[in-house]
Amino acid sequence: MTEKTHDADVAFIQALAELLRENDLTELEVKREYGKDDQLNVRVSRKGEAPAPISYAAPAPAPAAAPAPAAPAAPAAAAPAASEDPADHPGAVTSPMVGTIYMQAEPGAPAFVKVGDQVSEGDTLLIVEAMKTMNHIPAPRAGTVKRILVEDKAAVEYGAPLMIIE
Repeated sequence: MTEKTHDADVAFIQALAELLRENDLTELEVKREYGKDDQLNVRVSRKGEAPAPISYAAPAPAPAAAPAPAAPAAPAAAAPAASEDPADHPGAVTSPMVGTIYMQAEPGAPAFVKVGDQVSEGDTLLIVEAMKTMNHIPAPRAGTVKRILVEDKAAVEYGAPLMIIE
């Protein structure tokens, strides 16, 4: 029984390491509880450059603040976004986990939502893939999709704003 749990833990840690590498993250920490007095705490980290995770931590503000050459291309459109953090918006839908964003159910299918769409509470907005599991992210409230802050197949961190629904 112990060997079986050990093998499962090793496979779990390998999956975390793969998720770390695929999403260009520098660190990932997970706590698993199997029962009373039986748990697994795992922190997987790697040495390397940190620019990629920094851009994922705040996807909307990073383009306006970090790459100066990109900002002059659309100053009128970027000015309102730069003055307000999308995560602070009352209609912000944030990521419940670290993973990869998919805007449609499968390649070639239409996107779940686009800017201007009316959504009902519980409608699927997008998918976040985490550890080979596709997690449908539901609309927390009914409203209109005002902004989509992520791109298809982009990595996202926990708590990062995904879209604005008003």
